[in-house]
Amino acid sequence: MLVYPLPIPYDQPLYRPPSEADSLILQAALGCSWNRCSFCEMYTSKRFRPRAEAELFAEIRAAGAALGRVRRVFLADGDAMVLSTRRLLRILERIRADIEGVQRVSCYALPRQLAGKSAAELGELRAAGLSLVYVGVESGDDEVLRRVRKGETMASTIEGLAHARAAGLRVSAMILNGLGGVALSAQHARHSAEVLNETQPEYAAVLVVMLPPGEERFRAAFGPDYREPSQRELLQELETFVAATELESTIFRSDHASNYLVLKGVLGKDKARLLGEIREALAARRRLRPEHARGL
Repeated sequence: MLVYPLPIPYDQPLYRPPSEADSLILQAALGCSWNRCSFCEMYTSKRFRPRAEAELFAEIRAAGAALGRVRRVFLADGDAMVLSTRRLLRILERIRADIEGVQRVSCYALPRQLAGKSAAELGELRAAGLSLVYVGVESGDDEVLRRVRKGETMASTIEGLAHARAAGLRVSAMILNGLGGVALSAQHARHSAEVLNETQPEYAAVLVVMLPPGEERFRAAFGPDYREPSQRELLQELETFVAATELESTIFRSDHASNYLVLKGVLGKDKARLLGEIREALAARRRLRPEHARGL
C-alpha cells in the first residue's frame, strides 16, 4: 500500500483487495453500510458514514501534489458503491482533475448496490473513470447466504453482477471456500460456480474463510450443525467448485494469504490443469502453504 503525506490520516483499520497493493487508497466512506455478515469483522469497530467531501477532496489534492502520476486508485472502505451516483461522480471528477495518469479506479460493491443503480447511472460512473468493482459474492447458495446474514440471494447476486457487466464495468467476484461448513459444502461449491457461470466475470478469486476472534457470533448465526472443514475437506470443496465452472475467459486466482493451495490460471482454458493441481494436493503430491504462513 502506498504511504504518502496527507493532511488527514487514514481512519484505521484500512483494507483493500490484494491486487490493489500498489494503488492509491482514498477513503470515500468509512466502514461498511451493511456490517452484519457473521463471518466478517473488518469494519465492526467503525460506524458507517460517508466522508465529508471537503476532507476527501483536500486529500485528493494533497495526493496529486505529493505523488505526481498515479496509475490506480481504490475507493475504500467497505462499499463505496452505496454512495449516491451524484456523490461518486463528484469524487471521480476530482480524481481526474487533481491526480495525473490515473488509468483505473475501483471499489468494493454489494450486488444489491449494483442492481440498485440504473444502467444510465452505472454508465455515467464508467465514463467518469470507475472501471472495476470487487464483489464479495461469498456463496451462491441461498441457505449459506441466509445463515451468514449476507443480505443477498443467488438471484440478487446474479442480477447485480450482470447489471454491472452490462454497463461495461469489470467485475472481480470473490468466493469463500469453507463458508458453508461441512454440511453445506457441496451445494455451496456448486451454486457458487453457477453464479459465476451465469455472469462470466472478468476475475474470480477463492479465499478460505478464517473465522475471527469471537467466532461464537458466526456459529450462532450459522446454527448448531456447523463444523469447520478440515484442510482436505476445503480442497475437496475447491475441486467441486472448479469442476462445476463453465467459464469462458475468467482470470482465476486462489493465491490469497488464507489459501492452502496457490492456483493461478484462466477458466476455462486452464480448467483441466487447475483440477489436476487440486487432485495432486489431495494426493499429497503438491506442497501446501503451512498453517503459520496463512493469515488475513
